[in-house]
Amino acid sequence: MQLFDPTSSPVPRETTLAPRPADLRGLRIGLVENTKFNSVPLLTKLADRLRARHGMSVALMTTKRSPSHEIGEAQIKALRKQADVVVSGIGD
Repeated sequence: MQLFDPTSSPVPRETTLAPRPADLRGLRIGLVENTKFNSVPLLTKLADRLRARHGMSVALMTTKRSPSHEIGEAQIKALRKQADVVVSGIGD
């Protein structure tokens, strides 16, 4: 018997990570909620802990159209303008 595997391997690509802040104190957080179950409570709890431990504040929470979609250009622009750090959360 011969089996056909329709999957393919990911295509490797060069990625550059954003610079990481040396200190989190007082930074503004941007949150990206992906519409999955428990995503909002997870992000809210994380933001509460970052606020308590580092004095961070939530500048913006934006919502994706669905878990599999990217956020739009307007959302990216708002996050770049209003947030120092962005967290994208999943909820399951």
